[in-house]
Amino acid sequence: MKFGPVPVPDAGGAILAHSVGVGARDRLRKGRVLDVDDIAKLTAAGIAEVIVACPEPGDVTEDSAAARLAAALVPDTDVANLQLTRPFTGRVNLLADGPGVALLDVTAIEAANRVHPMITVATVPPFRQMRDRGMVATIKIISYAVPGDALEEACALAHRAIRLAPPVLNKVALIVTDIAGAAGLRGVEAIADRVAAFGRDLHEPVVVPHTVDALSDALRASQAELILILTASATSDPADVAPAALRAAGGSVARFGMPVDPGNLLFLGELGQAAVIGLPGCARAPALNGADWVLSRVICGVPVTAADIAGMGVGGLLKEIPSRPQPRSGKKPG
Repeated sequence: MKFGPVPVPDAGGAILAHSVGVGARDRLRKGRVLDVDDIAKLTAAGIAEVIVACPEPGDVTEDSAAARLAAALVPDTDVANLQLTRPFTGRVNLLADGPGVALLDVTAIEAANRVHPMITVATVPPFRQMRDRGMVATIKIISYAVPGDALEEACALAHRAIRLAPPVLNKVALIVTDIAGAAGLRGVEAIADRVAAFGRDLHEPVVVPHTVDALSDALRASQAELILILTASATSDPADVAPAALRAAGGSVARFGMPVDPGNLLFLGELGQAAVIGLPGCARAPALNGADWVLSRVICGVPVTAADIAGMGVGGLLKEIPSRPQPRSGKKPG
């Protein structure tokens, strides 16, 4: 594509690069393909030259290029659970077709972005929890046209690189352990809101004494596909009450602890066909914490391994924690 100033008589068929006033109330907007009438208006306004973009043979204009790249990224919107907006000024947005988790082929997207600097794909981070109509990605063709061969290469590299995993688990239960004077059911509303964000209802919480036997009995009795455990006292060891109860019920613990703060004291396991998440105490509050990262994947059927959780540390410092200043500032609590 050629870009720069040209005499107005030679500008027919070119793309106007910058808006130009041609009268008291008339203005030619940038991105317009100049026609005979436009040239006449520019001449009548005494404008000798304009800055334009002139596509060369093989170039693809911005809207067409954005639409083609979007179609490569998401060739089947129903399968990908995404909606594509109509191209406008070289941009197409990819929107979530319901709640879910963004699944990205990071290597493919990075490769596509390296093909040509005017061809870009920007996304949310991998595994980002999305609401209905949330923007998962935006495609932007920066220039008014791009070389067709570069576009073709980017499309090939980006094929099927973005999709949304929708919720697949329907029955979600919460078991709360209780100790006299502890938090009890405080914070259950925040947990229910997290589940509701995926279009699911949280079963009425089951409250049991904070003992291995009572909790293991409640776990065995549950018919849920996803069981959440919220303990009265923080789970501070893999042999503590909640992990021990899961094992006693016949389940297993895949990972205890996570390098995300707040959220360190989460554990993940399974019992028969049900996934089990031992929630950290911070899940009683609505603020983002490590449990959100695990819950969103599990409820959407995205596998979460011990290695996945170990890899959450980079970017896992979610906020400062006022109640724990000493390790971070060296200051004593006032």
